[in-house]
Amino acid sequence: MTKILCIETSGINCSVAISEENSLLAEKAENKGKFTHAESLHVFINEVLDLANISINELDAIAVSGGPGSYTGLRIGVSTAKGLCFALNKPLIAISTLQILASQITENEFIIPMLDARRMEVYSAVFDKSFNEIEKTEAKILDENSYTEWLSKGKVVFLGDGVDKFSEICRHPNAFFVKNAYPQAKDMIPHAFEKFKNRNFEDIAYFEPNYLK
Repeated sequence: MTKILCIETSGINCSVAISEENSLLAEKAENKGKFTHAESLHVFINEVLDLANISINELDAIAVSGGPGSYTGLRIGVSTAKGLCFALNKPLIAISTLQILASQITENEFIIPMLDARRMEVYSAVFDKSFNEIEKTEAKILDENSYTEWLSKGKVVFLGDGVDKFSEICRHPNAFFVKNAYPQAKDMIPHAFEKFKNRNFEDIAYFEPNYLK
């Protein structure tokens, strides 16, 4: 049975999970409104291993949030994942941060996760109900006409820490906003398992997260 350690540190939420196939075995998450990853991440990894009652050598792969997101957060998560992969001789899997966030929404035609990029800018992409990316990840400056192409087609759910500023200027009746949503390691599980089955691995030496900026 495939066991994967999932690490999500792209924002202020520090989140770790262990999966077996498509099932969650254990998770640990913390959001103190500031970055605590340097102090918490390795502690959380040890805790979820204990909770799942498995040794680190039983892991089959390490999955990490691949960006976009905070430069500091992504660097900590990716460097930790790379170190574990080197030490354990395990493959590295990277999942788009926006796909992880979009996975919190089910049964909706269009999903647009947003990560705050300061001022009126966000990192965003558009996903369908199967979490396939149908508009590429980009840094986007918001105005009242943003995403009208998708809003004209039906209900669109916006979520993430970037939605607050868009909800203030978007009045379209098809727009629905989910606030206080952060990427979670447990939402990486189906994507990580699918990539593992397809042997869609990253080059451990050369992989870099997608910072966008």
